[in-house]
Amino acid sequence: MSTPPVCVPLLSRTRKMDSPSINCLFHLLVCWLFVGVGCSSVEKKIYVHLNYTLPCVRLLNATHQIGCQSHLSGNVGVLHVLESEENLDWVLRSGLNPPYLVILESPLFTRSILMKLKNGSSRVAGVAVVAPSTNPLEGASPHTKCPNENTGVYTEKYDPSMAHCNVTVWNPLGSGLSYEEFDFPIFSLKEDNDTQVIRQCYMDHNRAVNGSAPQHPLCAMQLLSHMSAVSDTATCMRRSDLSSFSLSPGLDTVCDPLADKNVWASTRPLNNTAQGHKQGESVVVAAARLDSRSFFFDVAPGAESSVSGFVALLAAAHALRNVTQEAPPPRNILYAFFQGETFDYIGSSRMVYDMDNKHFAVDLDNIHSVLEIGQVGLRVNSTLWLHSDPVSRKNSSVDGEVKKLVESLNLGAAGLDVSLGELPFSQPLPPSSFQRFLRARPIPGVVLQDHQSSFTNRFYESMFDNAEYLNISYPPNMTAEQQLQFVTDTATALTEVATMVARSLYVQAGGDDGRRSSINADPQMVTRMLYGFLVRSNNSWFQQLIPSESMGFLADRPTNLYVGVVQQPSELTFLVQYLLANLTGTTVNITQENCRNQREDEQDQTNKHMFSYMWVQGAAPPNSTKREGFCTRSSVRLSSALSPAFDLHEYTSKDYSTWTESRWKSISGRIFLVASHELENGSIEEAAATRTKPT
Repeated sequence: MSTPPVCVPLLSRTRKMDSPSINCLFHLLVCWLFVGVGCSSVEKKIYVHLNYTLPCVRLLNATHQIGCQSHLSGNVGVLHVLESEENLDWVLRSGLNPPYLVILESPLFTRSILMKLKNGSSRVAGVAVVAPSTNPLEGASPHTKCPNENTGVYTEKYDPSMAHCNVTVWNPLGSGLSYEEFDFPIFSLKEDNDTQVIRQCYMDHNRAVNGSAPQHPLCAMQLLSHMSAVSDTATCMRRSDLSSFSLSPGLDTVCDPLADKNVWASTRPLNNTAQGHKQGESVVVAAARLDSRSFFFDVAPGAESSVSGFVALLAAAHALRNVTQEAPPPRNILYAFFQGETFDYIGSSRMVYDMDNKHFAVDLDNIHSVLEIGQVGLRVNSTLWLHSDPVSRKNSSVDGEVKKLVESLNLGAAGLDVSLGELPFSQPLPPSSFQRFLRARPIPGVVLQDHQSSFTNRFYESMFDNAEYLNISYPPNMTAEQQLQFVTDTATALTEVATMVARSLYVQAGGDDGRRSSINADPQMVTRMLYGFLVRSNNSWFQQLIPSESMGFLADRPTNLYVGVVQQPSELTFLVQYLLANLTGTTVNITQENCRNQREDEQDQTNKHMFSYMWVQGAAPPNSTKREGFCTRSSVRLSSALSPAFDLHEYTSKDYSTWTESRWKSISGRIFLVASHELENGSIEEAAATRTKPT
C-alpha cells in the first residue's frame, strides 16, 4: 500500500483556507477515497464543513407557509454550478446523477430560475447562492410589489380604488421570492475560500467535458435546515400551546410569533404607570420603522429602507434635547421606533391597539398629529416628498391640520439643502406605520420619503440594501477608529434631513420660532450611527453607551435588522434603546446600585414612573484602560411589539399580523466526495447519523 502524502487541511470555522491548503485538501480527499483496503465508509471521505452559511427559513401566517427547509437529516445532492439559465436542462432533465445541489452566482438568483428549480424539485436537492462582495448593477428586490397590502389602511372598506396598489405600484422590482415556499433548502454562501473549494471540487469532479457524463468520484453537498412547523400559524400555535401541558413545557414548541419591543421616548416625561388618557396632553408623534429583512435569515442590512429613516429621527431627537428643556413647546413630542413593520406592521399596530385600549402612557385622543420618517437616504436633487392620505383629508379639520404640518415642514427646511415636494390628492400613502393610526381614526399626518411615486430604493428588503448602496465609503488605509469619526457625504446629507425634521417638529409642537434656526443635528453623531449600524456595531462609541455585560450585542459586522421573536428581542432594539437614552437624556451623579434600581437615592419612590435609568460603561480616560461608567436618566421606554392577534388568540386574524417563525434544531452545510453509485446512499445515511447536534 502506498503512503498518502502528509498535509493538513485547515477546517477551522474562524480561519480562512489559503490556496496551498485548498490543493492539499483535495489531494487528501482523493487519497482517503482510494488508499486502504477494507476501510469503512467514514474512512472513504472527508467532510468539509462550510463556515459561513445563512439559510432561508420557514415563516407562517394565517393562511400558509413560506420559505425553505430540508429533510430531517438534511438534503444531499451532487454539486452542479449553474453557468446560465440555459444550463438548467442538465439539472432538470439530462443529468445522470440527480438529485443536484445547485450553486448559483448572484446574477442567476432570479425568480425565473428559482421557480423552474421549484417546479423540478424531484431532481433538486437544494440551492446555494454565492453572495458577491459588491452590489450588482441592476436592482433586485425579493419582496412583493405591494408591501403589506392587506394590513394597511387601504382596503375595500376604506377606499377600494386605492387598495392593493391599484394607483401606485410601490416596489416595481419586487419579485415576491421572499414569499414563495420551497421544499428544499436554499443557503447563502459568502464569497470566500469555502466557495473556492466548492468551485474547484465541481471543476475537478463534476463538470461535464465535451458532453460526456462526469465519472465518480463526484463532489456532493449536504444542507441541513429542517423546520419544525408546518402548514400555517393556527396549526403551529395549537401544537405549541399543547406543549405547555406536556412533561417538558416549551420543548415541543414548534414556532414563535415574530415579536420584539418598540422603543419610545418623549420630550416631556410621561407617567408610564398611569396609562390611558392624559388630560391636557397634546402629543406630536415622530415615528420611524426599525426592522428590515431579505430572502435569507439574519441578513437584513436595511440601509435605505430602515436605517436612513431611524438614524435621521435619532439625530433629530438629539438636536431637540437642549431646546425642548430650555424652551419647552406646548405640545409634547413622542419619538416612536417601531419593530416588526416588515411583517404587516407588528409594532405600530400594537402601539395603536394599546393606545386604543388604555394600555399605553397616552391614548389616541392625545395624538395631535404624526410625522413619519421613511426612506430618506437617496434624495434625487435634494428633494424629499410629503405623502399624506387623500381619504382622511376629505375631512376639513384633518385637511387643515395636515396643511399646518406641511407649513411646519417648509419652515423647517428653510435655509437648508433640502427641497420639499407635496403630492396631489390622487395618490395614496406609501407603505408606512402611519397607515395603522389611520385604521383607528382620521389623524392628521405626513410621511416623509425620498420617492415621489414608486420607491427610489432598487434593493428594497434585499441583502444589497447596504452601506455600499447608500454610498458610505472611506478613504483608503483608514483604521476602524478613523472610519468611525470620518464624516461621509451620506452623513452630511442625512444631517440636513435630521436638522429639517428637528426644526419642523419643534414648530409643529408650538415652539418658539425664534429658536428654530439654532436647532442643528450633529454630523459627527450621524456618521457614527451610520458606521455602527451599517459597517461595524463593535466600535468604540457604541461600547461607551452600553453596559459592560452587554458587549455581546456588538459584533464586527453591520447590525442585523431582522425582527426578534417572543422573549428574544433583537440586538437592534437594544442598541436603539441605549442610543436614544444617551442622545436625549442627561447624566445624573448617582451610584451604580441606585441607577440599576431605578431611583435617585434610597428614599426615591417616584422618579421611576417618569424616567428610566441606565448604567453604561463609558470611556476610559487618557492613559488608562479602566472605563468610567455613569448613569443616564431619560424618558426612554420599551413597549410590546407583539401582534394583538396572539394576545387575542386570533391566529387567523385579517386585522393584525399573524406571522410566526418555525423553530429548527441545526443549520449546517458541508461538502464531500462520493466514490460510486453504491456509496451515494451510504453517504446520505451517514450524513444523517453524523449531523451536528443542537446546542
